[in-house]
Parts: sequence; structure tokens; C-alpha cells
Amino acid sequence: MTRAQPIPVVRLAPGDLLRLGLVGLRTRPGRAVLSALGIAIGIATMILVTAIPASSEQALLEQLTRLGTNILQVTPVVSDPPVKLRPESVAMAQRIGPVTVASAVANTNTPVGRNDLDDDYSGLTVLAAKPNLPEAINAHVGSGQFLNAANERFPTVVLGSVAASRLGFTRIDAARPQQVYVGRSWFTVVGILDKTPLSPDIDRSVLVGWAAAQSELHFDGSPTVIYVKADEAQVEAVRKVLPATVDPELPGLVQVSLPSDGLLAKRATQATLSTLFLGLAGVALLVGGIGVANTMVISVLERRREIGLRRALGANRGQIRVQFLTEAVTLSAIGGLAGVAVGALATLAYATYQHWPVVIPPAAVVGALVGAVVIGVVAGVYPSVRASRLTPTAALATT
Repeated sequence: MTRAQPIPVVRLAPGDLLRLGLVGLRTRPGRAVLSALGIAIGIATMILVTAIPASSEQALLEQLTRLGTNILQVTPVVSDPPVKLRPESVAMAQRIGPVTVASAVANTNTPVGRNDLDDDYSGLTVLAAKPNLPEAINAHVGSGQFLNAANERFPTVVLGSVAASRLGFTRIDAARPQQVYVGRSWFTVVGILDKTPLSPDIDRSVLVGWAAAQSELHFDGSPTVIYVKADEAQVEAVRKVLPATVDPELPGLVQVSLPSDGLLAKRATQATLSTLFLGLAGVALLVGGIGVANTMVISVLERRREIGLRRALGANRGQIRVQFLTEAVTLSAIGGLAGVAVGALATLAYATYQHWPVVIPPAAVVGALVGAVVIGVVAGVYPSVRASRLTPTAALATT
């Protein structure tokens, strides 16, 4: 007698495995759509619970930033005789790596009046100012323009909000220039600042260009206050090195303000919301995973005859496992892509309605897609193993 030849094991190519795994999706499109929809809802929820709080957080952080969380003020210590900062101290502060902006003002000790007959405007200060002052103190021009390279050398001034009110200015009309009397010279008003909450002294000031103050008001070039804006993560480090940078010989005669309390609030907000985001994302993924697992278990129960027929025709257990595992992963991937798209569109709509910046964390998008696939693998393992263990007779039997 001749011995029976062993049945060769047929190995399927990756493309064949993919097509085999999609059989269940093609033959039962309604169930596949509903299953993918359940996964999409879970992933969309994950995007929403991370992106909407992230957008809200960004709006809050921007509000806190406007409180000057990254701004420091450098002044000389009060002494007798008075101490002056070096004229080059602003440029020296700008050389510090994390510093993004360094600007300054200087008291010229000059009277100002609406005309040459009345210069008794007590409470107003004439300050020499650098052109980048608004950037350093988060100030905004309400009317006209600020000092710039084109006009700072000429007798022009910008008024703080309180100074403009006291001097009788409400807006700038380029067709009808108006002037104020500073010291013994007429200066043209080119701009009016909005209220500056971070620097109330600026509101009561008449700002003159640095070069014009030197040529018209006999200003010696020594700043009174230096404003330094730095990277928030490095504010404390910048504060430590500022005195020695501004005055290497006598750093003890330089004092630097403490960082704003808003910086502590901002960091506490970031830490709290980050923990919240992780928790919400984990819950959303767990819900999506349970949905996939439930879908695949039901699929095995519904398709026992199909499994039995394929086993009877020669499919081995490994091929059955791969079929159901591929189906689970495909369902999860399709649902994940749809969920990311829906979540992103919903976030865009809600953030726009709330006038928030739209923030969709890349980590949330990547995590959602990877998480969907991982969930598909995990949720499909048990059903695929259960399907592969069915014998042809048990699978074909009527239950």
C-alpha cells in the first residue's frame, strides 16, 4: 500500500489575507458600517475631549500671557546719589539667549504742556522710548502710529491713554496734525496708546523717540526702566543673570522684578489640564475597544457555518485567526479615520463659535489612529482564536 501524502500547507500572500479579511465587511456592509460607526464615535469623542479643552486652554494661556507672565523689569536701586543704568545695557540684555525682546524708557525730567503758555500738567511724565516698546509690554496703538525708525529722530510724541485725555486728544488726524509743547520745543503727536494694564506708568506718559530726546531734550541715553521679554520656560534663569549682564561691574546696584503670579497660574493650569486630557482620552479608547470586541464576538457567532465550511475545505486554524483579526483591525482603522475627521470638524466648529484658537494636538490624532489599530488587534484576538478552535462538524451543526 502506498502511504498517503501529507496535505501541503497553503500559505496566503499578504494581499490574499487582506482580501480574505474584508470578506465579512463586503458581505455584511450594514453591520460593518454600524460597527465602524461605533468605533468612529469613540475616536471622535477622544479627539473632542482632547482638542476642545486644548483650544480652551490655549485661549486661557493667551489671556494669562497678556498679563505679562514672561516680562521682567530692570531698574537701578534707589540710592543717594542716584544710580544710573549704562546706555548700552538694553543691547546687553538683548544678547541673553532666551530673551526675545529688550526695550527701555527713560525719564527726561521735562515738563509738557498743551501750548507754550501752559506747561503745568503735573502727573504726566516725558519718557524717551525705544521703538520696540509696545512689543515688550504688550501695548497697542489706539490711534495713529508708534515711534519708528522713520520718525523717532524727529520731534514727535506718542501719548499714553491718560496723558492723551488730560491733554485733550481723542484721536489722530493725519490731515490736521496737532502738537504739544515739550521742554522748549513743539512736538507733533503721531499716536495714542490704548490702556496698558501691564505698565500703568506708560498711560500717564508722553513718549519721545530715543534719538529725538537726546538731540532736543539733552537726554544722556541712560535708561530708567528696561523691559525684558523672555521665553517663559527660562524666565527665572534670565532673571538670575540680568543684573550681571546689565552692569558687570556693579550687579548689586541693579534690581529685577519677580515673574508675574500669572506665570505660576499658567503652569498650574497646563499641568492640571494635561492630566485631565489623558484621563478622558483613556476612557474614550476603552469605550471604543469594548465596542470592537463586542462586534467581533457577535460576528463569530453569526458566521459559524462560514467558518465550518472553510475549515472543511482545508483552511487551517492560523488562516481563520488571520481572517478575523484582519477584519477587526480593518474595522478599527476605518472607524479611526472617520472618527478623527469628525472630531476635527466638530472641534473647528466649536472653537470658531467660541472665538478660541483651534488647537488639535498632533499627539491626539496619532494616538487615536494608533490606538484604533491597537484596539482592533486586542479586541480581535479572542474572537479570532475562538473562531479558529471551532471544528468543522461543530461549526456546521445547527445551533
